[in-house]
Amino acid sequence: MRGLHFTKGHGTENDFVLVADLDGTRDLTVEEVRLLADRRAGLGGDGVIRVVPTARASEALVREQAGRAAWFMDYRNADGSAAEMCGNGTRVFAAYLRREGLETADEFAIATRAGVKTVVVTGEQYAVDLGPWRVVDPAGARERGFDSTVRARGGVELPALSLDLGNPHTVVILPPGIDLDTLDLTEAPAVSPTPAHGTNVEFVRAIAQGHIAMRVHERGVGETRSCGTGAAAAALATRWWEGESDDNREWTVDVPGGRLSVRALPDQHVELAGPAVLVADGTLELPSPPS
Repeated sequence: MRGLHFTKGHGTENDFVLVADLDGTRDLTVEEVRLLADRRAGLGGDGVIRVVPTARASEALVREQAGRAAWFMDYRNADGSAAEMCGNGTRVFAAYLRREGLETADEFAIATRAGVKTVVVTGEQYAVDLGPWRVVDPAGARERGFDSTVRARGGVELPALSLDLGNPHTVVILPPGIDLDTLDLTEAPAVSPTPAHGTNVEFVRAIAQGHIAMRVHERGVGETRSCGTGAAAAALATRWWEGESDDNREWTVDVPGGRLSVRALPDQHVELAGPAVLVADGTLELPSPPS
């Protein structure tokens, strides 16, 4: 990887290394992604984003999006695994496309493994339609109020709700006796039943009507300062438990890295809005990891 150009960016301190592959000839191996994301031996990040023409994507389902979106956000978790979607990553990706002149409009589409996402830019805010979402087991959840349980390290087992936002989420609303700030998320929370492909776990504290705080343990990463799809899942789960109505469509979500806005759209879509910051550009001097 010596000589590889990169950009570092973050969305509410959920940080990413971006690598431009504008002709679609430079894929990244699992080992290379891990090295780029390594906070001690590499550049450091919660994930790595490869910027590649949609028509040059390796996955056929992504290439099919080329007629609607010119650029594919090839998102990888810090452990090297490919992820379907990243809400904060889409905003940082969009900011990069705009800065580089690859997209010039205030509204444009990007391709992801979870389908085409539309971005609207207003000043320094980037709003992304994350697409359709669903409660994974609505019948079972309505019967009991939840469909799974979660236990953080050293904690008690708590009821949770599973949502699909193109990637998997399990949301816990904390009871008054448990402090959000003191949860131990140094290890992945135990989720039962165990999701086949893992899950992102959000712990939520209600603050006021339409206002929550959240911490998250991301699949393949660990605890992060923010998670965009996680913030949306947390707001949607809270709204689902409250009872969905026109009065609770808009939410403020506080995360350790800042503040995000979530809006439930009428067509069972959800919008995430927040800042995106590009903080550095450089050229990598690290050798490729041993094969």
